[in-house]
Amino acid sequence: MKTKNLILFLFIAMTASAQKQFTLEDLNFGGNNYHNMVPKNRYTAWWGDELIRTDYDHCSLIDKKTGKESLLFTVETLNNHGCQTTDGRKLNSLYNATFPYPDQPLVLISNGTDRILFDWKQQKCIWSQPCIGETHAEWNAASRAVAFVKDHNLYLTDAKGKTHQLTTDGSRDIVYGQVVNRDEFGIYKGTFWSNDGQKLAFYRMDQSMVTDYPLVDINTRIAMLQPEKYPMAGEPIHQVKMGVYDLKTGRTIYLNTGDPTDRYFTNICWSPDNQLIYLIELNRKQTDFSLDAYDATTGNRVSTLYREHSDKYVHPVNPITFLPWDASKFILQSEKDGFKHLYLFNIKGRQLKQLTAGKWLVLDLMGFNRTRKEAIILSNEYNPIQNNLFAVSVQTGKRRLLDNGKGCHANINEPDRGHKLALSPMGNWIIDNFTTPDIPRNIDIINVATGKSLSYFKAEDPWLGYQVPEYLCGTIKAADGKTDLYYRLVKPVNFDAQKRYPTIIYVYGGPGIRNVEARWHYWSRGWETYMAQKGYLLFILDNRGSCNRGRDFEQATFHHLGIEEMKDQMRGVEYLKSLPYVDTSRMGIHGWSFGGFMTTNLMTTHPEVFKVGVAGGPVIDWKWYEAMYGERYMGTPQSNPQGFAESSLLPKAKNLKGKLQIIIGMNDPVVLPQHALNFLQECIQVGTQPDFFVYPGEPHNMRGHQSTHLHERISQYFDDYLK
Repeated sequence: MKTKNLILFLFIAMTASAQKQFTLEDLNFGGNNYHNMVPKNRYTAWWGDELIRTDYDHCSLIDKKTGKESLLFTVETLNNHGCQTTDGRKLNSLYNATFPYPDQPLVLISNGTDRILFDWKQQKCIWSQPCIGETHAEWNAASRAVAFVKDHNLYLTDAKGKTHQLTTDGSRDIVYGQVVNRDEFGIYKGTFWSNDGQKLAFYRMDQSMVTDYPLVDINTRIAMLQPEKYPMAGEPIHQVKMGVYDLKTGRTIYLNTGDPTDRYFTNICWSPDNQLIYLIELNRKQTDFSLDAYDATTGNRVSTLYREHSDKYVHPVNPITFLPWDASKFILQSEKDGFKHLYLFNIKGRQLKQLTAGKWLVLDLMGFNRTRKEAIILSNEYNPIQNNLFAVSVQTGKRRLLDNGKGCHANINEPDRGHKLALSPMGNWIIDNFTTPDIPRNIDIINVATGKSLSYFKAEDPWLGYQVPEYLCGTIKAADGKTDLYYRLVKPVNFDAQKRYPTIIYVYGGPGIRNVEARWHYWSRGWETYMAQKGYLLFILDNRGSCNRGRDFEQATFHHLGIEEMKDQMRGVEYLKSLPYVDTSRMGIHGWSFGGFMTTNLMTTHPEVFKVGVAGGPVIDWKWYEAMYGERYMGTPQSNPQGFAESSLLPKAKNLKGKLQIIIGMNDPVVLPQHALNFLQECIQVGTQPDFFVYPGEPHNMRGHQSTHLHERISQYFDDYLK
């Protein structure tokens, strides 16, 4: 019997030793082997209701009933039929191919030097347009015109190749056709084509009144200033206007919105007949918004259709969406009942009905099925950490589940974080790229009318053969004693419940982001797996203030960031202390950005709990953060002095006892270096000893392989002082 046990023990030991070990080159997105360690994918595009696979060197038509593919054309087909670039080089990839005309066999290819329309049936290039030197370009399929920025000014090249310069006074101070207000309010671009492609709305941002923050370029013989326009909370902000250029007349007008001081204009939408522009205006305090309609020819305001107020803040990030079968009605997305839902309005501004309701959120309005007159949405109705697909009857509000009811779905993201690319233009089909905690990636093709799906692709687990930790998910109660908070627990590799392990809390905790979702491994970051392999236990908790749990959940932190969040994270600590395998004498914490703020906050508020911390790009005092984000959650230093004082970490520098490393990018335009440097200065004054590391020339997040270097440094710090 003893011999059998010895053989079994040796077999287990040999099996464990045979499993491969991860490196940061495998698990970090900047790593040299990272591309082999993520689940394989299939890239697709819609050609009307037909589904096309776009691969590196070919495009194929996918049979939606069988999943079988038939070749349409190859990259060599294009190269052999006159589709070389203007500098003579051949096309080398079809990953970005799109099919803008449902009734024509035309593929649009853009490779940085040329924009090409190729007819694969006639096998010839029928149209091309050079695109060298364009930035912030937006092409319109209806007019085949492209708007772009060059040398600070806005240009337009029409379908015949004639280029028109729309502005002449562009500069660092006067910004055209680009993102305004620092990417807030759902703004992700600066140009907006009318449906017929004959008019172009665009942003003009005057930031001459905004203070320059003196970032420095060290990569010159003598270091040079590289200033960033940065409007801090309570300071002067940008002034934005909306222009409209008419291709037919060549005239530009500006919407008569009045004095743009201390106002935000967002959520741009054209009327179906291209005569009106709808936008949402917010006051600077972000407590009120109005939905306004403007005449695109005269620039005059036609009407105000809707107003919304909150004593704390409103946060509209979606334009209205017109019903494709009824141009007199549109859908507005609002949190006015506490959760983001859909409301049906007519063009006179009368609310006809609330289409969705409940203690859950509409995460995205993807589009419509025109035949059945249904809205296709992504929501977390089934579970707060899931994203599921539903069809909603615009007539009755009745909902139909379209996917399997598990995990997170339609993972084809657009620049605005939407998922519209997953839905065919007429709304009859969905290409559902989804994941669950146990499934790396599956892709189904869903028939919206019937709700039936076809399994098109299943990715293999790219981590087979490696030592993989156990990933768990659960809930604990928030500090209010009633709200459920979701956590992820990553156990060390070869976990032994009789041992006690050093434990690291990874934290973000701020608005707009969360860390725990029902994705593969509960959305665990690769670094967590790397540290679990090294013998650490990892714990991640989404506290109140994080996103997608409703208005009250997020607004619990209003005007005093870092207070309620920290209380919830300490509830997480209490839970960890209840686990017999957690070594409470070896607890560490790490986070970046808002997570860096939380890390520093927890290290200096509870120095008896946390032995080691690594704070990346930390906010130290919200008076140094930008106005658009900062004032939404904190107000201004003038209006909320007590809240700013309570949230500042400078007075807490004297409390630091453990080992804290602060890491920043020297050219961070988001959380300015002033935060970390002032904290270091305060630590010097009070005699505490943090460590500090800087990445020269890097922004808020480390790019490329420098990210691997960063995570090696973070890991080494915990190895040196926590393990």
